[in-house]
Amino acid sequence: MKKSKLMQERIRRVKLLFKELGFNFFNSEIQGTLFTTGFENKEGFQAELSIDRKCRFLEISFTFFFPLEMAEFLKLRLEEMLKLCYEYGCYVILADNEQELSFSVFSKIYYFGLNYYSLKETIKDFQSCVSSLTELLKITGDANKK
Repeated sequence: MKKSKLMQERIRRVKLLFKELGFNFFNSEIQGTLFTTGFENKEGFQAELSIDRKCRFLEISFTFFFPLEMAEFLKLRLEEMLKLCYEYGCYVILADNEQELSFSVFSKIYYFGLNYYSLKETIKDFQSCVSSLTELLKITGDANKK
């Protein structure tokens, strides 16, 4: 499917702002009206961003994956996890399938208010949220890898 001019402009604008903030991109993909890409800074923090032509905001996300055996571990920490996400203004999705549990954290910025400073502060809060969750869950090693 051919990208619309609006979609092309959103992708160009978002990529420009992320590059100005020192991020590199990887695994970019367009499927229909959805553009997704991973991004990483010099410190190794990785997350994903999504641009949907039908939506009025940029979405930034990070997902923690856990084996099903860790359900009780997560249940005991869930209230604190939700409080941390609320504190940093992030949305969450907790999902399970037959093989694993996932806890996704999202931050959203409306394109109308998207500029260098708003993105910088949003990413700062988003990284702080992910870092606080990682500390709460005592995840070590490649915790910043999506």
